[in-house]
Amino acid sequence: MIAAIARSGDRDAFAELFDHFAPRVKGLLMRGGASAELAEEIAQETLLSVWRKAAMFDPDKASASTWIATIARNRRIDIARRETRSRLSQVYEILDEEGPQQPDETISGAERDARVRAAMTGLSTDQYRVVELAFLEGFTHQDVAKHLAIPLGTVKSRLRLALSHLRGKLEDLR
Repeated sequence: MIAAIARSGDRDAFAELFDHFAPRVKGLLMRGGASAELAEEIAQETLLSVWRKAAMFDPDKASASTWIATIARNRRIDIARRETRSRLSQVYEILDEEGPQQPDETISGAERDARVRAAMTGLSTDQYRVVELAFLEGFTHQDVAKHLAIPLGTVKSRLRLALSHLRGKLEDLR
């Protein structure tokens, strides 16, 4: 089917391929922890990539299912990286309560990321894990408490202590 798509843009072959692989890709992603909505979106984007890149498929290197699963996996990783960058910016917003800086006072994003990551290594293991789940993985405080099997108050205390520590270490970034 992929060869027919690559050769002539065969829509019938693509429809058959889509009907076969879309539910499988969605199920694979959901077993990997993606929500149903995200898995559906990635499955559609994956198969759209198959349509666009069908000529790149080499059956000597991988089976169709392996190639398609790899495309889906790479798409999921891209989304996770983008979400992590977004969540890091949320940490910056919490740390930076004084408002925007003048352009000549700012440091590069890469340097700032490195400084935040270095400051996070100074946290206790418990504090680091709570910050990681809450800000980098996007868990709610309630979800962090459930995930770590600790009381909600403990989550909030660890976050408060961690953010206080980070503010102290990163005060010059304000």
